Amino acid sequence: MVDSKNGLPAEAERYLSKTQFVESDSPEVQDFVASALRDLPADASDRDKTIRLFEAVRDKIRYDPYCFELDAEAYRSSRVAKAEAAFCVPKAILLAACLRSVGIPAALGFADVRNHLNTPKLQELMETDLFIYHGYVQVWLGEETYKITPAFNIDLCERFGVKPLVFDGYHDALFHEFDEADQRHMEYVNDRGLFVDPPMDEFLTAFRATYPKLEELNRDRRSKDSSAYDAGFAKETTT
Repeated sequence: MVDSKNGLPAEAERYLSKTQFVESDSPEVQDFVASALRDLPADASDRDKTIRLFEAVRDKIRYDPYCFELDAEAYRSSRVAKAEAAFCVPKAILLAACLRSVGIPAALGFADVRNHLNTPKLQELMETDLFIYHGYVQVWLGEETYKITPAFNIDLCERFGVKPLVFDGYHDALFHEFDEADQRHMEYVNDRGLFVDPPMDEFLTAFRATYPKLEELNRDRRSKDSSAYDAGFAKETTT
């Protein structure tokens, strides 16, 4: 069913609202959006805006799984917009906030994915190759929907030899099943559905139970200089 006022499917309307974590009206998000769209013409299409915002979140905030936080406040898009590094969940929250801020419906999606090329250091900390609650965004462009994840920045993809995440406005941009060398990479094993706001309590509880060593690492980061952990991932290799 299409809403006659704006041509959007009725189901998309709920994914335009600001929420506790998707703070689409915050000054920090508005500044991030303005910077990302500054070179686009005033009459740019929603498709072009989505591509530009996707690329900004993907590349301006580098991916780092050791930036995992147990404090729910750290997942507010106003905080993420000022971060240098983050992992998939906060980056998806920020992208949803950016899109909603310019009137483009964006739902938060979560899925469990298996990383067949996990680094040894991260594998040891996680004690599994399964990433629960991987964050992505489902965006509505007219009546069409696309699933996009801005997780891996281009520099990281080049360093690890994995295919870049590219959204062209007409196809999904999700993790690739194989890397550049045709090795098995990412496997989606369970979709947890779409949300207006992230199920933060449920998410953090599941993370604590699944990754106890990451929780311990998080406590260490709070008592020491966290840059040593964050910078470490940038130097890792998959071999």
